[in-house]
Amino acid sequence: MRLKNVQYTTFSGWIDPPTDIAPALQGKHECDVAVIGGGMGGMATALRLAERGKDVALLDAEFCGYGASSRNAGQIAGAPGGDLRMLRVLSPKRLPPMVRFAENAANFVEDLMKTYKIDCDYEDNGMVWAAVSPIQMLRVRTLAAILRQAGGHGTVGTNKELGIPGGFMGGMRETRGGMLNPGKLSRGVREALLDSSARVFEQSRVIDIQHENGKVVITTAEGELRANKVVLSTNGHSGEWDITPKNLSTPAWIIEVETEPIAPERLAALGWTSRSGVTTQHQIMENYRLTVRNTIVFGVRRLESGANYPLQPRSPDPGMVRELAEAFAARFPSLSDVGIARSWGGWIAFSASWTTIAGCVGNDVFYSIACNGHGLAQAPYLGSLIADSIVDGKRSADLESVWDEKSTYPPSMVLNPFGLRAVWLVDRLCDKFNGSRRRARAAVS
Repeated sequence: MRLKNVQYTTFSGWIDPPTDIAPALQGKHECDVAVIGGGMGGMATALRLAERGKDVALLDAEFCGYGASSRNAGQIAGAPGGDLRMLRVLSPKRLPPMVRFAENAANFVEDLMKTYKIDCDYEDNGMVWAAVSPIQMLRVRTLAAILRQAGGHGTVGTNKELGIPGGFMGGMRETRGGMLNPGKLSRGVREALLDSSARVFEQSRVIDIQHENGKVVITTAEGELRANKVVLSTNGHSGEWDITPKNLSTPAWIIEVETEPIAPERLAALGWTSRSGVTTQHQIMENYRLTVRNTIVFGVRRLESGANYPLQPRSPDPGMVRELAEAFAARFPSLSDVGIARSWGGWIAFSASWTTIAGCVGNDVFYSIACNGHGLAQAPYLGSLIADSIVDGKRSADLESVWDEKSTYPPSMVLNPFGLRAVWLVDRLCDKFNGSRRRARAAVS
């Protein structure tokens, strides 16, 4: 692929930054509930609280939708994140509720688009867990069986049966969800929030959170906000304050890449009739999807763990972009001459248990974290459930299924530089072995 004139950005390639940034927090303010973090989770939390008549204020370090909410691949998943085989071993009783939670989350986001009339190029065509080798196809069938046993839904088939390109052997399509422009989705939710009764303070990085005289005191560079309750919806940034449980999540850096526009006839020749987004069954997945602007967005393949808080914005590494381009050429050989237009990246969060987590410190600081790559749907749904629990004083069945209140969590055994490098090497060795087998079969035929 051509790698000249690639645009690297610390924001997103899906949409431009907003021009109507809300004023920063200045001086002293009070509210009933404060929400920290203006991603999809935080915005949905604040919006739900405002709808239910609560005096709510939201703070974000940059602007609402700046982080992972706008930087992801734009795929609404209808199944839990993480390896279902591991989840069945480690959390067998929690798996069926987690599957129900994931499907309800996909439904919630679809309803959110309808309620606020958000045009975000949504296509409800599911997401395919795609295999690039016989071993991966075996894994797909195993995962599909586990999903069905847990009450989930999906269709297993060949690439032709699923309408995905020939670079993938086949896979399983999730019944719920699809793909969209995440920048447009988060912008639409932001506009709904700004139109609500919620107070929104952007460019208001939180420096400290403390308990004081029965209140939670939030300090920024230029102001102070005192609240009765606080909801932390800060994804990989949650380790920036001592008030959050230790090891709540591990931040990881990922990138996405977008091609230049591709001629419609060349895209049609791929046989991608379903237009479903695909994620490979590597230990660290690759994701590929079409866009309405006749490009292909793809990414991940490698994770880099966060080092020290506070996490800093950064531009994608050209070496990682080059590696993703090589993988793209292997999956789409007919498009190996296509150029890359742009690349962007950001921080996401993983939990040591690979489960979504919600909890509370004391009775006034709520948190939710680690949808493990599936946060575009699950984070806002979880935020709305936390908002309802604050108003109603009780937790719904779906919120209870992810509630895990602890003062400290175990550190991840994999999400460290050594572990991630080892996993990446295993994936590359498997790719090399599968490539050798393909070449041998081609020589025989």
